[in-house]
Amino acid sequence: MARVLIIAGLALVAIGLAWPWLARLPLGRLPGDLHYQRDGVSIFLPLGTGLVLSVLLSLLLWVFRR
Repeated sequence: MARVLIIAGLALVAIGLAWPWLARLPLGRLPGDLHYQRDGVSIFLPLGTGLVLSVLLSLLLWVFRR
């Protein structure tokens, strides 16, 4: 359990350090991401982004398990 927490912490630090470059990626603005805004209500459903991230994480885990 300690190893998982350490790896998760290091991953969060790496993401935090890379945030200026990660913010330039078009994640959240992909085709398939739905944004509904009306009368003070805003709903955002990142369907396309979720699909892309799911595929990337699945490939990454598959590579590390081999």
